[in-house]
Parts: sequence; C-alpha cells; structure tokens
Amino acid sequence: MLALFNFGGGEIILILAIVLILFGAKRLPELAKGLGQGIKEFKKATRSASEGMRDVMQEVSSSAPKRLSPVTTVSTRSEDEDAISASALGPKAQASPDGLKAGTSTL
Repeated sequence: MLALFNFGGGEIILILAIVLILFGAKRLPELAKGLGQGIKEFKKATRSASEGMRDVMQEVSSSAPKRLSPVTTVSTRSEDEDAISASALGPKAQASPDGLKAGTSTL
C-alpha cells in the first residue's frame, strides 16, 4: 500500500504525528481496532463474493451442453424468386370448375 503512494519514512512519521494530535493517545487503539475490523470484514465480503461467483460459473458450465449442434441455414428466397422458379418449371395443372384438370378433354 505504501509503495502505491511512494511514501518515505519521513512522510509516514508526519502522518502518524498528525493522527496522534487529532485523535489523542487514548483513541488510537480504538481507531486501529476499528480499522482492523473493517479490513477484516472487507476481505471476508470479497472472499464470499468470489466463492459465489465461482459457484455460479461452475453451475453454468455444468449445465451447458457439451457439444453444439450444427447451425441450420434458413432459406431467404423471396416470393418473386419462388414465382420465377415455378414459371421455369412450366404451368401447373389447375382444376377447372367441373373438376377436370386444365388442358384435358373428355371424350
């Protein structure tokens, strides 16, 4: 932590002297105890959060399928393309009102 702010020995002694003057000698042990308990609770909370995230990740990975199915492509042909391909195949036989196919005659 001290390396983060690059404090030297003189700066640390100055900060401790200011804290001693502001809070007094009787309150310093209480402040140190409170600070220690706060750090302890913070570490406990981060540890439990990390364990919770690990548990969730294990549940997700165990419930995920092992193999992915191949992706099927969906035809994106338009109605115009369908009409063009149908006309290229020739006329469709359609029923007439009398029930006969078009183009056939009854003898």
